[in-house]
Amino acid sequence: MRLRLGVALAAGALLLAACGSDSASSVDDGSGFVAGDGSIVVLSDALRVPAPDLVGTTLDGDEFRLSDHLGEVVILNVWASWCAPCRAEAPTLATLAAEVQDSGVRFIGLDTRDSVASAQGFVERFGIGYPNVIDSDGRLQLLFSDTLPPQAIPSTLAIDRQGRVAGRILGRASESTLRGLIDPLVAEPASGPS
Repeated sequence: MRLRLGVALAAGALLLAACGSDSASSVDDGSGFVAGDGSIVVLSDALRVPAPDLVGTTLDGDEFRLSDHLGEVVILNVWASWCAPCRAEAPTLATLAAEVQDSGVRFIGLDTRDSVASAQGFVERFGIGYPNVIDSDGRLQLLFSDTLPPQAIPSTLAIDRQGRVAGRILGRASESTLRGLIDPLVAEPASGPS
């Protein structure tokens, strides 16, 4: 019993340590997570690889399938209600998602290592109108390990219209950073750059 309690406490500490920060350096705590440092990676067309076909259940109980959004730019934000930088970026994400939806851009949340009740409260509190997929054990997040893995909470991935991972932000995303990822992808032709 004490061993289980110790393991549970250690796992909880790792989850809290995995929550991204606004620090200027990246920290690997040995758990496979990196504290978000705000770093941005943008991939050229030649370096992009297909995103995995993430399939899951949303907080509303609907099925979500990433492949249903081919032809759209998808912004996938990995978050958790217990993560302070996630709370800080949530109003920006909610506002920007509403502003760009008519441009063929879809925001999707990936709520990881969280309870459904806490996640639903978070979505309601911040007025998030886009779908949020439940990833209570982090398995869906791990699907991206062969692309640009979301190694911090929060992390944001940009997926081009062809369904390929085109960029990543580790840590809290600002509006200008998000627009810097979104605008070039929206400007690309649906068949990709020539």
